[in-house]
Amino acid sequence: MVLKIAIVGRPNVGKSTLFNRLAGRKMAIVHDRPGVTRDRKITETKLQDLPLVIIDTAGYEYSTEDNIEKRMWLQTKKAVDEADAVVFMFDARDGVQPYDTELANLIRPAGKPVVLLANKCEGKQQEDSIFEAYGLGLGQPIAFSAEHGLGMTDLYAALKEIAVKKNPEESDGSADETAGRPIQLAIVGRPNVGKSTLVNALLGDERMLTGPEAGVTRDAVSNKWEYLGRKITLVDTAGLRKHAKIEDSLERMSAAATKHAAFMAQVVVLVLDADGILDKQDLTIARQVLDEGRALVIALNKWDIADRKEALDKLNYKLRTSLTQAEGIPTVTISALKKENLDKLMQAVFKVYDRWNTRIPTSPLNQWFSDIIDNNPPPLGKNKRRIKLRYITQAKTRPPAFYIFSSNPEGLPDSYLRYLVNSLRETFDLGGIPIRITVRKTDNPYAGKK
Repeated sequence: MVLKIAIVGRPNVGKSTLFNRLAGRKMAIVHDRPGVTRDRKITETKLQDLPLVIIDTAGYEYSTEDNIEKRMWLQTKKAVDEADAVVFMFDARDGVQPYDTELANLIRPAGKPVVLLANKCEGKQQEDSIFEAYGLGLGQPIAFSAEHGLGMTDLYAALKEIAVKKNPEESDGSADETAGRPIQLAIVGRPNVGKSTLVNALLGDERMLTGPEAGVTRDAVSNKWEYLGRKITLVDTAGLRKHAKIEDSLERMSAAATKHAAFMAQVVVLVLDADGILDKQDLTIARQVLDEGRALVIALNKWDIADRKEALDKLNYKLRTSLTQAEGIPTVTISALKKENLDKLMQAVFKVYDRWNTRIPTSPLNQWFSDIIDNNPPPLGKNKRRIKLRYITQAKTRPPAFYIFSSNPEGLPDSYLRYLVNSLRETFDLGGIPIRITVRKTDNPYAGKK
């Protein structure tokens, strides 16, 4: 399943730097002077498990005369014609330039899959350039740094998806970019709610020290694990108490390790004691997990000795009134000590993880957007003119994030954004995960594109 890719872009946007990084050695000269690369340079390489043939090309400069710039473009065009896919690079520090738009107009008719890289994105200053790049009509830009290797995982995922579509008979049956990667799963909660007991029950081994004393676990401990064929990195953490009650430096370090593990995880299981449900500290942990963009599952432990009706009523009330930013958070009643309902807990973890990775196809997303605006148009803005929401695109997954483009987004109330988020959640089954929507001031990026 060898994929041949052509790296194209204006002069000095970082094509040869990417070529060298993919090749694993310095095969192409890299210099600040534009136009160093003139001939096509080709080599075979491998990106993780994906065999590649990569073609470095000259920087695009328009010319109608029979000169070196025109001949360089003809070499680039040959590379595009023979490639399976195109990696289109632009300099995010400079923003989208006229030559970028011109080259995009030449590349688009070739009908080849395009991966759009916003290169030199070492900081957040390039954010506006990334939004602007949607106007090239080449799909979702990837924030990237060829020099520092940032964004290589996203590049791999995009190329892997193209390769699988090119040779579906050679795929492993899944084009999911997360296939085969361990799920990062953290178990968090207040002290003595049964986190280590739960980890031991899941692993089927007394791996973690447990006991009636609060604070037995002091550090975040990772365990490699596999459940029903899915690889998992399971992290037990120290109990989190209110900041005011943390007395010594060791406990402060334990708390910091727990928060780091939770914020680096993909799915977080918040373990609650059935006799003390979602108190202020639990709610603080849950909100921080969601604010960091993690998927959340609530495990109601010690269910074998709980007052079940009172516990469920209290839990449902707290979820309705205090965790409204992620409606539909999965909740599972368990007994870690008796190993009850652990299979249901893991099924909830898998389901919310899949939702967290959801990418909504363009057609149903735009149909939903059109219907929602027709049924409930945005209100008037600050200038007393109705706000026009023109276009939506999904910017990323993990968690799902969307950009809405509008010519006059000023004054769009938070209540309308919450309405859009709730409708997205309901329409596309995205309960229990954070959803981000950002409104940008711009015209429709695909207006006038063919």
